[in-house]
Amino acid sequence: MRSSIATESCFSPRQSLAWKVCCWKSLKCGLGLFCTCWILYILYLMLTTHPCLQSSQCVAALMMGTDTSNFKTQIPQPNVTCSETTATSNNTTLHNIVFGLASSTGKWNQRKQYVELWWKPDVMRGFVWLDQELDGPGSKTTSLPALKVSEDTARFRYTFKKGLRSAIRISRIVSETFKLNLSDVHWFVMGDDDTVFFPENLLQVLSKYDHNQYYYIGSNSESVEQNLLHSYGMAFGGGGFAISYPLAKALEKMQDSCLDRYSYLYGSDARIHACLADLGVPLTKESGFHQVDIRGNLLGWLSAHPLTPLVSLHHLDAMVPIFPNMNQTQAFQHLFKAVKADSSRILQQAICYDKLRHGSFSISWGYTIHVFDNIQLPRELEYPQRTFMHWRKPMTDQFMFNSRNVSRNRCQRPAVFFLDSLSIGSKEISTSYTRQTGNSCQLGKSALQALEQITVLSTELQSKWKQ
Repeated sequence: MRSSIATESCFSPRQSLAWKVCCWKSLKCGLGLFCTCWILYILYLMLTTHPCLQSSQCVAALMMGTDTSNFKTQIPQPNVTCSETTATSNNTTLHNIVFGLASSTGKWNQRKQYVELWWKPDVMRGFVWLDQELDGPGSKTTSLPALKVSEDTARFRYTFKKGLRSAIRISRIVSETFKLNLSDVHWFVMGDDDTVFFPENLLQVLSKYDHNQYYYIGSNSESVEQNLLHSYGMAFGGGGFAISYPLAKALEKMQDSCLDRYSYLYGSDARIHACLADLGVPLTKESGFHQVDIRGNLLGWLSAHPLTPLVSLHHLDAMVPIFPNMNQTQAFQHLFKAVKADSSRILQQAICYDKLRHGSFSISWGYTIHVFDNIQLPRELEYPQRTFMHWRKPMTDQFMFNSRNVSRNRCQRPAVFFLDSLSIGSKEISTSYTRQTGNSCQLGKSALQALEQITVLSTELQSKWKQ
């Protein structure tokens, strides 16, 4: 009996070995499952693009071998959703936006007239960054942003052949502006001395985003060639771009080392883009920022602006005056009469039809009206007429948007009416447009061709942009 009981209560050698093998296999499976889950969890944290998680800058640090202690991951507060966090950005005002404008002592006196068009000294803050001190008249004025001299950048390498070292200086404007330690800043906005901003529209666009998160907002070039040369994911500096305060803080900490890594790049905007890529922050595109890499007569392009707030225009010296019988400064002063009346509506396209007289009207509010003596479908009128040229003259039609030819036959062209005057009533705005002379068909006149003046009545569009 004893031997029988002992045999039942103990494992035989064969049974003991099988039990150990079974336990070892279970342990390996458990460890494998645990490691797999842990790796997937780490990959999720590193590669997620969810807007509430800001871990991509840590990925960039790991890839570059940088000390990750310099990067701070922004985690939303408990029980706070992304939509609730974003809503706080609606508190942004023009006072919370700080501008950094790139210029030089050789150009500022000629370009400051463009800044005067849009600058509001009583409500806006910003600086014009020069390469050296500017003496003489115009060096100090309260109607323009204060002048600052950029730090010396001789210690940085610049290896792009036939390029300009000033690109390094200009690329550091956001960082140098950040180091001024201004209070109550939500956004830093970069632009050139020949960039015309539309401040209220810029404010509307930026108010859609949470300034407490990492944001890099702008747009690329109108030229396919320029985007290929530089990057489709880069905000072109002349059109302007906005960087949120926490992103500017992160940029300032790492930019000096970043500049040496990217010494081979051409421009300042390419350097900014590269450094922000190191931080894991992509471009958020807003089509109202315009680099304007096109030349000549911009009538067709401006008359078919996309349905989005007009934020900026660049390269004013490369375009003919946008209104006839005026120089460029006078032309933009005239445009800003409409901007002051209703900034949100400026250049917004509206299409109307006269069924009785079989005509089409394409209205670019505050600028022009094109009258066609036939029915033109909206899809056709949304395409700009190619009155302009490519940035590089040998190129003809390599644009980032669809366009249509201008007929060589004057009798097949639309009649063009330019803004003449406006008046603001208690409930509506009246804009009057006068026909451009010297561009009419001489073979005969229909009822529409006989028009000399058109009046448009509209209500104010302010604060209606939600998308």
